[in-house]
Amino acid sequence: MVDSVHALPLRASSDPRVNDGIGGVALAGASAVARGIGRLLARNGIWTITEMPLVGGRRADLMGVDSRGQVVIVEIKVSRADLMSDGKWTDYLDHCDRFYWGLSPNLDRQCLDTADFHPDRCGVIVADSYDAEILRPAPLLKLAAARRKVEVERLARCALRRRQVDGDPHCATWGGELAGQ
Repeated sequence: MVDSVHALPLRASSDPRVNDGIGGVALAGASAVARGIGRLLARNGIWTITEMPLVGGRRADLMGVDSRGQVVIVEIKVSRADLMSDGKWTDYLDHCDRFYWGLSPNLDRQCLDTADFHPDRCGVIVADSYDAEILRPAPLLKLAAARRKVEVERLARCALRRRQVDGDPHCATWGGELAGQ
């Protein structure tokens, strides 16, 4: 599941879209990293959604399921301050079979090799808006079958709700638990 990345420097912006310098528009920040990781995972048969609400009020930046039904979560970080101050990330480990840090190419990632960041439990992906590369594969730490079933069903229902609301915005007020409300 390792793929290549064409690392392009990302510019910080409050607008997730910036001029890419070649006549197009590129994404910046977390949106760019999410797109690159989404492309990598999709090529490998892992389909994801963004901002997946989890039981307990947390939100996974990216959550998906592979062809074997294994749940993958990616927590995206584009600044060292955000990475170092994130005290909630270990909560995500209870909701997935594989956990990855998703980082922008210019982020110093040395801290992810320390015991505080459990390198034995977490993979590392580096991405820009075009592509991504897995630098450290995430180990498979299998969820209990009953827990996996709950997570996959919630993921499916959330994805279906989003699809329905895209087609009929009137439905947006229903199913709030799947919208993280």
